[in-house]
Amino acid sequence: MLWLSSGYDNSAGMWMIDGATEVANSRKEGVAGLGNRDVTITMVYPIMKTIVQKGFSAETFCAYASFDAGLLKNAEARIPGEELERLMFAAAAFTGDDHFGLHQGDITEYADLGILGYVMMHSRTVADALAAYRRYNDILCSDFTLDCELRDDELSIRMYPQQPGHGRLSRHCSEDMASSLFKLIGKLSNRAIPLKEVAFAHSSSGDTAPYLPVFGKVPLFDERDNVLRLSREVLDYPILYSDARLLDIFESIAQQAKVKLTQEDAAEAPFPERIIGWMRSCLPAYFPTVQQTAETFGMSARTLQHKLKLEGTSFNDLSILIRKELAMGYLKKRDISVGDIAYALHFSEPSAFQSAFKRWTGQTPGQYREHVWQEHSG
Repeated sequence: MLWLSSGYDNSAGMWMIDGATEVANSRKEGVAGLGNRDVTITMVYPIMKTIVQKGFSAETFCAYASFDAGLLKNAEARIPGEELERLMFAAAAFTGDDHFGLHQGDITEYADLGILGYVMMHSRTVADALAAYRRYNDILCSDFTLDCELRDDELSIRMYPQQPGHGRLSRHCSEDMASSLFKLIGKLSNRAIPLKEVAFAHSSSGDTAPYLPVFGKVPLFDERDNVLRLSREVLDYPILYSDARLLDIFESIAQQAKVKLTQEDAAEAPFPERIIGWMRSCLPAYFPTVQQTAETFGMSARTLQHKLKLEGTSFNDLSILIRKELAMGYLKKRDISVGDIAYALHFSEPSAFQSAFKRWTGQTPGQYREHVWQEHSG
């Protein structure tokens, strides 16, 4: 089973990444990720969202599960994969929902996946969205991943642990992934997805009724793999919000985030670099204020500004640095409009972005773009 970044290659009969092929490792063993099994703290956010939607207190749950709620304020924090699984089971016990993972996946939204969700949302087809999921799954540092297999007119999406020797996914984690993926495919394409079969490697909990509203059928249990089986044509379904220009913007952010994960640990980086990392992690969902940033780092806005002053910079300087750097990169691409750039960088309107960019560089966005392209042509 091989992956393709722009769709399935019928002539080659395989999936590819950037023109090169790679065979997935044993589904039982999974695929090595970034060399550790830590997951981003943002993977805990959907658990808290689901708990609150059920009418419970997130703070009370954290106390019940002996979980440090302060970690939720640090978007750069990581927790072991085993801790995420423990929290899932604790949430099931706390809420009395023996199908907590299933129900959590059922209410998943694009934003729950961060930048990965935005890349999927603006992809061209379902095939492209699934390829993006696999390509940028490292951003989540998720403990599981997926691959696809085409056989005749059937598409099989298999979900398995990302790290060798991890064994099988826990029941709540595998059901969360299966239900969220199934629902997202439907939302992305704005279609009712014909699900042929859903299978899980774990045993049934006994009550199969909760699966019917989610999948429209009862899953098979005690199977070899966790699998969604759909019609092959689903891969060609166009994405409702497909936009090549926005995809280019969000994919650039995703690529930068992935590169960032290969660099030295953020906790050991200088304080301004940690702030910059935090700002990047917030995009494209929002651009953080100084107050939001201070709360994330467990201090007052005054203390944050003082610490930055000691480093010879300020929050405003770092905000300009991020926006200017990203804007200049986007303007080098002619197919991204000034309006799209203003939207991606969270300016109130294009004119506000144009004014800011002229203050930063002494040129309008249009003048800068023309200058860059003249240099490139020459």
